[in-house]
Amino acid sequence: MRRLFMVLMMMCAGAALWAQSADEAAIRAVMDGQSMAWNRGDVTAFMQGYEDSPQTTFVGDGAVRKGYQPILERYRHNYATRAQMGTLTFTNIDVRLLPCPGGAAEYAVVTGNFHLARKQKGKATKDSGVFSLVWHKGPQGWKIVLDHTS
Repeated sequence: MRRLFMVLMMMCAGAALWAQSADEAAIRAVMDGQSMAWNRGDVTAFMQGYEDSPQTTFVGDGAVRKGYQPILERYRHNYATRAQMGTLTFTNIDVRLLPCPGGAAEYAVVTGNFHLARKQKGKATKDSGVFSLVWHKGPQGWKIVLDHTS
């Protein structure tokens, strides 16, 4: 009986680790998709990584913006041309899953660095910085609900 209990515990632990690994991979895949969309000049596709909600929040540029549409408009305004967007890379990405009482992760915090390689600047003049993102796992998958970029 004791051996059966140990086997069950190991199976549960393995399943939890696999779920965490799959969640982290899903978040990283969304971020990869965002950088690819950005690098082809597609701000709308880049924004697919954000939750389409009036509560989605962006903190940066000395302001707090709420709502998917205002955040999208901020990107369109600050990066008006493909040349102003440049090439985006993310580095030093750290994904921290936040498990709920049942053990499954519904939220995650992701930190890292961004860099824009570009020769032309528009309203946005900063080429490099740090970010912290709060992600939520919902019916549409993992989506950003809070972006603090500086």
